[in-house]
Amino acid sequence: MFKFIGAAIGFFLLGRHFFGAIIGFVIGSVIDNFAVIRAQVKSKGGSTQDIFDYYRQQSTQSNSDFSTMIIALSAAVMRADGKMLKSELEYIKAFFTQQFGAQYTAVHLQTLKHFVNGGEIPLEQICSDIKFRTQVEVRIQLLHYLFGIARADGHVAEQELNIIRRIAVLMEVPTTDFESVKNMFYRDVNSDYRVLGIESSATEEEIKKAYRQMAIRYHPDKVAQMGEEHQKGAKEKFQKIQEAYENIKKARGMV
Repeated sequence: MFKFIGAAIGFFLLGRHFFGAIIGFVIGSVIDNFAVIRAQVKSKGGSTQDIFDYYRQQSTQSNSDFSTMIIALSAAVMRADGKMLKSELEYIKAFFTQQFGAQYTAVHLQTLKHFVNGGEIPLEQICSDIKFRTQVEVRIQLLHYLFGIARADGHVAEQELNIIRRIAVLMEVPTTDFESVKNMFYRDVNSDYRVLGIESSATEEEIKKAYRQMAIRYHPDKVAQMGEEHQKGAKEKFQKIQEAYENIKKARGMV
């Protein structure tokens, strides 16, 4: 519709010249195409291409690129086990409020809805964009946030674990760092050792060395340039490392 309206306006604005009609037709066509994309994305069950187009459109807008990436990954974790729970949404809303400010929450939740209800989320492209723009410490912190979504209902499902592992691989987060963060949320008898990136057979000297290295690597100052909620997560992660070290020391009777 807009292409014909544009053609008419161009024709009259440029003195009833045919060239003006052509320009108006082209501009109107662009508007029509944009409207089609938006309508497709808004409808539940949009195609993979629709959601990819929506991501590219959103992620190139000023001040929204990185937030769009985070929102898309949030939706991927929410969708992983086929159950999009209120507890997960509340966790994300709290993060948005802390990270972006209350005035942006409604906008970001609308973007989240598009990704949750759309087609397959283009994780390869999103993770590639994040990897290009961020240091590894920031990517590790993102994993901490995604695990927080997964455990919002008190349990990290296997499907959620698998999608976060895939995201970690695509963002090229080292396996040791992934295992460290995972075991802060997804624990077993050896989790304290894995938080420090070592095996339960490690010597006391190896344990102390691993703790020192992790304490430096995961120090909150590493993500000081990010928002308040990321810094909060970094402090929690740093505390988990200290707790793991203390648990091992107590179990082994280390001084």
